[in-house]
Amino acid sequence: MSTPEHNHPDRPYRAVILDVDGTLVDSNDAHIQAWVDALAEHGHEVPVEKIRGLVGMGGDNLLPAAVSIDKESPEGKAIADRRGEIFRSRFLHHLEPFPAVRKLLERMRDAGLTLAVATSAPSEEMKVLLDRAGIADLLRDTASASDAESSKPDPDIVHAALKKLGLPPGETVMLGDTPYDIQAAGKAGVGVIALRCGGFSDEDLQGALAIYDDAADLLAHFEESPLGARQPSLSTAQRS
Repeated sequence: MSTPEHNHPDRPYRAVILDVDGTLVDSNDAHIQAWVDALAEHGHEVPVEKIRGLVGMGGDNLLPAAVSIDKESPEGKAIADRRGEIFRSRFLHHLEPFPAVRKLLERMRDAGLTLAVATSAPSEEMKVLLDRAGIADLLRDTASASDAESSKPDPDIVHAALKKLGLPPGETVMLGDTPYDIQAAGKAGVGVIALRCGGFSDEDLQGALAIYDDAADLLAHFEESPLGARQPSLSTAQRS
């Protein structure tokens, strides 16, 4: 049973907004390959590393950045649809959560934190990802691509999560793995705890409140993290 929030007056936050892909579930490589393959089928040879630097964006932002194609154009819609088909048929049902993800979320709940998801993934993909991670029962709210006009790094999805939580930005923190999580949350007035497991460097993740290797690393240092009751200076909270 989770501990009531008012039992933790020293904790600075009341809720955590969770990214899913690359943060809770090891799916970034699958997304990258699905985009590369879908683009190639439509005559666009894009290097894996270029897409890797854009993973974390939704298609409405990734396609213009990768190949200068509007997602709402006929070609853009065809590529995005094919990306979804490839991801769902080849990868989605084989993905695994990162170590200690459920334990971390249980620890958050025990600390009295309300948990909500904010992902650029379509709702049908999000539901499978949460099932693969075994965490759907721990979440109070979810916000997916269908709840936002524009995807990360635009702040729409974070605003949607805040609205569902009914909390001001200053009482929430986001857990993410890409610079686009940090940008989107920042535009909404929400700080980010970043994880390296999505494949981005500490330089890429500048602006985060703190950086940890993965869920297991954050769990191991929970009390000293921005989520804990015993916090060091945030400038010293990054873990090597």
